[in-house]
Amino acid sequence: MPAATTLVFVHAHPDDEALLTAGTMARAAAEGQRVVLVVATDGAAGLAASHHLVADGGLAARRAVELAESCRVLGVHRLVSLGYGDSGLYGDAEPVPDGPVPLCRAPLEESAAALAAILIEEDADVLVTYDANGGYGHPDHVRVHDLSLRAAQIAGTPRVFEATVPRDLLLRAIRLAARVYRFPPEFDPTAFESAFTASADITHRVDVRRYAGAKRAAMAAHASQASADEGDRTLAAFLRIPTLLYRRVFGREWYVERRTPKA
Repeated sequence: MPAATTLVFVHAHPDDEALLTAGTMARAAAEGQRVVLVVATDGAAGLAASHHLVADGGLAARRAVELAESCRVLGVHRLVSLGYGDSGLYGDAEPVPDGPVPLCRAPLEESAAALAAILIEEDADVLVTYDANGGYGHPDHVRVHDLSLRAAQIAGTPRVFEATVPRDLLLRAIRLAARVYRFPPEFDPTAFESAFTASADITHRVDVRRYAGAKRAAMAAHASQASADEGDRTLAAFLRIPTLLYRRVFGREWYVERRTPKA
């Protein structure tokens, strides 16, 4: 990641920042750059143990607290919510009375304008969003990619990076892990065959090994997303990885730089 004054990271749900860009965020903050995190939705449709769905205002309230803690351990200077509802795994969530509009049901220009206002206010040098696949294809991730590019166009943000993972490396790791580990029910290995980005297309690799502890702490902050009434969750499995192996597995983060579309 190039030197810059202000970096704005845009994610779809609370916990996405911990999984994909936490090391870069912690490194940038430690190196004196301003780090702003924008989260588009409340994450209310996420999977979690049932007690998280009803306690202390429900899952959305719980995830907001977890997100604040993740930002604290990463050194994030400002956290902003765009205020949309979680669109659900298939992007078909319906609005509820007095509730937020699901992101995928909001007009793209509206959500892009809201993000552009933040970029302009922050005089952002760098915008970080998802790749065109939305990583693994969640509709909210794809929507965040689209609205982020439009926002960068409106705001004239000079540099845009798409956070991703090398697809071939990921598939190889999944095949190796499957020999010794039974993945949780919601984990579909075949979904990654067209997900993320081919290694040849990645433009930037960020060494975040020194910040693996902060990244792990950010993951741990999202305790609801490591919970389940039965079975296991992917985040919980990540948090059980021994420290030295965790540093090796999560010690790199990957990006594709793309041109900001002209207005």
